[in-house]
Amino acid sequence: MSESRSEPVSVFLADDDAGLRGAYRKLFERTPGFRFAGEAADGAQAARLVAALRPSVALLDVQMPGTDGLEAARRILAETGTRVVMLTTFDLDEYVHEALALGASGFLLKNASPAELLHAVRTVHAGNAMLAPEVTVRLLDRFRPRRPDERHAFTRQVLSARELQVIRLVARGHSNQEIADELCLSLETVRTYLRRVFAKLDVRDRTHLAVLAHQAGLLHEPR
Repeated sequence: MSESRSEPVSVFLADDDAGLRGAYRKLFERTPGFRFAGEAADGAQAARLVAALRPSVALLDVQMPGTDGLEAARRILAETGTRVVMLTTFDLDEYVHEALALGASGFLLKNASPAELLHAVRTVHAGNAMLAPEVTVRLLDRFRPRRPDERHAFTRQVLSARELQVIRLVARGHSNQEIADELCLSLETVRTYLRRVFAKLDVRDRTHLAVLAHQAGLLHEPR
């Protein structure tokens, strides 16, 4: 018999709301393809447990007593390969940019449906970014031009015209297939461009790349 089944996605949750932890725990325990790796009620405990358990994805509440979710994310992303998704509410926009700059793979609203939550974890585990649509709109509305004394990552690299086209389309939320169709390229060629851009700019994923593109004002430049 062949054992070609993929490993379940292991998920860790940190939130000071015991009720929410219980609901999420049941969801992941009952859904095929997932494994609930553990939970914590504060950021310090979360960072310690994630370092020990090494789950695929960690869901971190932004606001927790003591060590908050941002500090936990900072430690986890510096010490492990675990991908981080921040759990947030509408009034926490000021934390989004900082978390993405740290390397978080996305933001999800706490009122997300079970299907949306599972989709977010699958998406992030696959190496892509996941931002709740409401968070994305509010995040982009808050972007401001960088100060003249701040050196942007793009200023340290020479990017080809084609690479800039790909970056702009990523920042607009296009999938790899949509980029391929738009630029008349093969899917593998798009993936090659993205790997090259990720390496040049030292970014982890599409979310971080999109943030840099918005900071650089690329969406306001001609294609």
